[in-house]
Amino acid sequence: MTDIEFIEIMNTGNEIQADSPVHIHMHGLSQRALKITHEMNDSYRTPEELQELMEKLTNRKIQNFSMFPPFYSDCGINIHIGRNVFINAGCKFQDQGGIYIGDDVLIGHNVVLATLNHNLNPQKRANIIPAPIRIGNKVWIGSNATILSGVTIGDGAVIAGGAVVNCDVPANCIFGGVPAKFIKEVTL
Repeated sequence: MTDIEFIEIMNTGNEIQADSPVHIHMHGLSQRALKITHEMNDSYRTPEELQELMEKLTNRKIQNFSMFPPFYSDCGINIHIGRNVFINAGCKFQDQGGIYIGDDVLIGHNVVLATLNHNLNPQKRANIIPAPIRIGNKVWIGSNATILSGVTIGDGAVIAGGAVVNCDVPANCIFGGVPAKFIKEVTL
């Protein structure tokens, strides 16, 4: 299986059976991601080196990217990063289901982006169900927030620190809490 075939299958949103060829390929990609993120995290890296390592991890060119390590990814190749994105220290991206980050996005300390669920049937619990996370332009995600699979965050939205987001967030709105709920509109 190629990486392109893997992404195409994951992007269907269909359940992936444990120990299937797709699942086994995913584990190989995880090992690759562990090696690259170890390079990011093991010692000081210049901003240019960090951008190069993120491009290596994602297999994509990235413009005006900055990050404070450590950073963790379960896969890497299904992360899509826009221009002028900043990722703060301690973030964890479970990207097998796809993470799409728009332009001018700020991601705070210890943010978790989780694109996988497991089957609720205990007999099939190891099976995974992917769903993408889509983050619009000019979004600010506060520290320690968790964004769950299948969530879309609209342009200009703010996610309060510590929020657990399990539903779509409209543009220019502030969401916070557990689970995250509408707080107010962003003043423009």
